[in-house]
Order: sequence, then C-alpha cells, then structure tokens
Amino acid sequence: MISRCIRNISVGNRIYFSVLSVFLLFAIAFIVFQQVRENQYKIETLDMRLQDYNERMNEWMNYTDSINEHTLNIYVRSHGFTGLRVTLIEKNGKVVYDSNLSSYTNVINHSDRPEVIDALRRGHGSTIDRSSKTVEGNFFYSATYFKDKGIIIRSALPYDDNLSKSLQADQHYIWFAITAMVLLTLILYHFISRLGANITKLKIFASRADNNESLDTEDLADFPDDELGEIAERIIKIYKRLQSTREEQNILKRQLTQNIAHELKTPVASIQGYLETILSNPDMDVKVKQQFMERSYAQSRRLTSLLHDISTLNRMDDAQELIDFSEVNVSNIIADIERDTSMQLSEKGMTFVNNVKPDIIIEGNYSLVYSIFRNLTDNAIAYAGEHTTITVNAEEKDDCWAFSFSDNGVGVPVEHLPRLFERFYRVDKGRSRKMGGTGLGLAIVKNAILMHGGTVRAHNLLSGGLCFEFSLRKHR
Repeated sequence: MISRCIRNISVGNRIYFSVLSVFLLFAIAFIVFQQVRENQYKIETLDMRLQDYNERMNEWMNYTDSINEHTLNIYVRSHGFTGLRVTLIEKNGKVVYDSNLSSYTNVINHSDRPEVIDALRRGHGSTIDRSSKTVEGNFFYSATYFKDKGIIIRSALPYDDNLSKSLQADQHYIWFAITAMVLLTLILYHFISRLGANITKLKIFASRADNNESLDTEDLADFPDDELGEIAERIIKIYKRLQSTREEQNILKRQLTQNIAHELKTPVASIQGYLETILSNPDMDVKVKQQFMERSYAQSRRLTSLLHDISTLNRMDDAQELIDFSEVNVSNIIADIERDTSMQLSEKGMTFVNNVKPDIIIEGNYSLVYSIFRNLTDNAIAYAGEHTTITVNAEEKDDCWAFSFSDNGVGVPVEHLPRLFERFYRVDKGRSRKMGGTGLGLAIVKNAILMHGGTVRAHNLLSGGLCFEFSLRKHR
C-alpha cells in the first residue's frame, strides 16, 4: 500500500520532497555545526587569554626577587581580570598559593584536578565548567605547567551567567538561516514544479517511443518557455534524428577511435625515435656522453632518495625500527652536496665554505643524513640572498659531532624562530610557494637529527644571517 502511494506521487513532487529533505538535513547540520564551532572558538579564545596570563605571570616571577603571598596578591590585583582566581600548585599537587584563600594548610591535594593532570601531561590544560572543592562556585580553569620551576600556574574565572552567555554562540545567524531556508524552499518548489511538468512530458514521450507510437501530438508540442522546457523539447528532436543517423554515428565512432589511437602513437613513436638517435649517434663525444649519463643517473638517484625520504618521514613517527642504520661518512655527503649544488650557488653568486675535516664517520641512515645537509643548503640558497656565503663547521664531542650550518644572509625575524621546524610552517608563504617549497624541509631536518640522537636549534647571528646548530651521535 505504501509503495503504491509513493508511485502515485508525481515525479516532480518526489524530487521536491527528496531534495527538500536533503537540504533541510544539511541546513540543520550546518546550524548545529556552526553553533558548536563558534562555542568552541570562544572557549579556546578565553583559554588562550588565561594561558597568556599564566605565561606573563611566570615571566614576572622570573624577574622578581621576592615572591611571597603579599607580592603575589599585589600582582593578581593589579594585573588580573574581574573575578580572577589564581592558584600556584606544585608538581605533586600541593597548593602553595591561592588568591581567594588566606590559608592553604587545610587545602586538599590538587593532583586529581583534570586541568592539572592535562597540564602535567601536555604542558597546559583547561576545564570549562567545574565545581570547586576548595571555594564555593563553578569556575573556568586554565592551567600551565612550567617544568623549569616544577610548578603549575592555574588561572580561573567564575562560571556565572555572564561568562556562560559570553561563551554561547550568537543566535542572530540562526534566524537568518531560517529565513534563507524558507526563501530557498519557495524557490526550490517553483523550480521543481516546472521540472516535474517537463519530466511528465518526457515520460509520455518515452512510453510512445517504446511502443512506436506517433510523437507528433499536441501534448508533446508545447513545453514551458524556459531552459528546462527547451531541453525536453530538444531531447525529443534528438531522438527523432537518432533514428535516421544511428549508422552515421557508428561510422563517426569508429573514426574517432582510430584518430585517438593515431594521436597516441605519434608522440610515443617520436620519443622512441629520439632516444634511439641519442643512443646510436656515433658522432657524440664519448666523454660528453659519459658525463651526461653520469649526471642524469646521479639526479635520478637523488629523486629516488627524495621519494624515499618522504616515506621515511612518516616511518619516523610510526615505525622507527624499520629504518636501516650503518656507517655513514658525513664528510663525503657534505662534499657531494657542495658539488651537486654548485650550479645553483654559481647562479646566485654564493660561496660554500666547507670547514669539515675528512672522514667524519657516524652510525646513521645515509638518506636521512643527506636530507639534513641538503635541505639546509637548499634553504640557504632559496632565502639567504645573492652573493652570500654558506659556512659548515664541525666539532668533535665525547659521544657526538656538533655541527654549525650558517649563512650571512638576511636571517629570520625573531618571532618565527621557535616555529621554523614545524611541518608546513612558512615564514613567507607566498615566497615559499613561488620557490617550490613544501614547508617540510626543516621538519625533515629536525626529525632526522632526533633520529640520530641529536638536538637542533636555530638562531640569528649578530653579524647577520641564520645559523643552525645541531649534533649527530656517533653511535646508537
């Protein structure tokens, strides 16, 4: 019975209700998503403000000679928000200061607080709405763990009606979305009704064409004066023409297939003939041919190494044990890179100064070690500037080799230095993309160095330019 009723509904109405249902579900999902996203954004913004407060308070503590309850109270009163509560918690959960309390002897241990647990694990943590077991009321907590002091600074705001309303998503766009939905529904109905009329006519056409009945009737002659009506009318005309031109189209189809095959064979034959000419040319100088082949082979190996490095970057996170380690001559790698990049260096008038002594041997992965120095070199060539100098130094330590890779170019703004090694982070996005950068080079450098038991840091030189200082352990 239900299926019969559905069949009795016109095609246009079925399309209308189907499209409308999908549209309404999408609109509702979008509204809910927008609500959640805006609410999350406001929560994250408030958390960032509190985290920033924690950082600034930590900096103040670093430069304050006398830190006690009195000085802490003065700082909180003069630098805090309205209603702000600040708590200092030791790593073991002991509360050593709370701006809302005058005595902490009876305060229970805070090691089980969610924001404290997250701060110890991830460096920072927050709790949106939690009832305080120490003082009355609910609070929005944001805690930051400072490992060098072994202390957690936790700031909190009372989770009252004002804060709750400020974190709620704006409701105005919901009314806008509902109004838009109503208008779009009316427009959709108008469009679908015209579409349904054309579909009905096409249904009549299909039935008559299937039964070889005449198509020259009045109900198939008049279509709505719009694009849909024109399309339906053209479909009928095309069908009529197809009856007399089917064989012609089959011929055209065969010709088209032959033409495609010919067009594919032509470039393939040209490429094959060109390669055969190079390989069999007796007039080509042997040394030139050998040099060309060696350079082509070297570049093909380099491309293979680059592809391998991309997969290795993923394996460094998930399957480090699959990376092979053996004796690697770092001095030879640096010399190879100097030779491989000589043309690029010459084009920019740059100089490569290699102060690394011969036969520096470590236990490592050749591809990763090559990637370290090649990425640093490519980075300097791309961004240091013309007529600059790249300098590589190495110093032997007890269990590692300490390297410095520097240039005397333009350097990097100080605010970008802490994020240089992040994946896909670019100091100048537009310039990096124009130069073909992927934003992964320095991330590969850092991960490869860590894989070799070393550390890395970047800093600007006082004389100008950027310097990378890193170490590679001699043995695993």
